[in-house]
Amino acid sequence: MSTSKSFQDLIVWQRAHQFVLSVYKYTSVFPKEERYFLTSQFRRAATSIAANIAEGFAKRTKPDKIRILNIAQGSLEECRYYILLSIDLDYGADKNMEKLSEEVSKLLNAYLKAIESSK
Repeated sequence: MSTSKSFQDLIVWQRAHQFVLSVYKYTSVFPKEERYFLTSQFRRAATSIAANIAEGFAKRTKPDKIRILNIAQGSLEECRYYILLSIDLDYGADKNMEKLSEEVSKLLNAYLKAIESSK
């Protein structure tokens, strides 16, 4: 199915990693009182996306891969909520981060479909 030798070869992981970096930059200007809640939760969820893609890459069975990648999808949706919440709290907006989240979502869905349809 894949000629990738490492999770780092996966475009979906590369974009997810870019998303994590953008979340770190975006949250670095959040108010100090958010350090232990929204900033921490947002960063943890974003990191979980890329980390679960990496973990899923290493899983040997299709059900294990699908389960771990589904966790990555859940973390991505969590981040999408944090983006909305951050905007509603007037912490600013980052169009690049929003664009990256959409791209990661599409790539992750395509990657999952490829795994599901593989032999």
